[in-house]
Amino acid sequence: MVYKEGDGLLTEKFDNLVKQLRVLPGVGQKTAQRMALHLLNGKRPQGSALAQALDIAMHGIIECQQCHSFSDDEVCPICLDPRRDDSVLCVVETAADVMAIEQSAGYRGRYFVLGGHLSPLDGINADDLNIDQLVNRVKATPVEELILATSTTVEGQTTAHFISEAVRRHVGKVTRIAQGIPMGGELEYLDSMTLSQALQNRS
Repeated sequence: MVYKEGDGLLTEKFDNLVKQLRVLPGVGQKTAQRMALHLLNGKRPQGSALAQALDIAMHGIIECQQCHSFSDDEVCPICLDPRRDDSVLCVVETAADVMAIEQSAGYRGRYFVLGGHLSPLDGINADDLNIDQLVNRVKATPVEELILATSTTVEGQTTAHFISEAVRRHVGKVTRIAQGIPMGGELEYLDSMTLSQALQNRS
């Protein structure tokens, strides 16, 4: 590759490092360059450790056979934990949602990851998600409550409704996570949809 004066790039290898760093969300050209320079200027051992961790993660982290979240083994630690409540199953869109709920430390049931949400405009239908596996799971091991924790977008709401209809005959109760006013929120600044949801989900 031939570099012209003013490109701001040092070498072909540096250019490739910057290019790969840009795959991270929110990282543009300038940020990627700063990251690359930071690693090269006195942080090479940490850079090598990062590269090794990435290689191990890309090849070693797999999908849990039971809940479809991330796992180092065939079954993840949450699914193996005997202290979790088997009677409650929380359905989420992604593994990131599992992490978010776990960080709240307020839920002790099991999880099931769909792998996304229904979006006909993007060509994503029920066959592209883990919905069939979910139905088979609650048929084989009925639960008392199935919590639908999909996003509050139109796609998330559609996905929740679709799942609710698909599993209703096989679970004791289907619930939806509450939606409405955030902690510390003031009514005058809320949009009408959020306020409507808050009124409908009052307790």
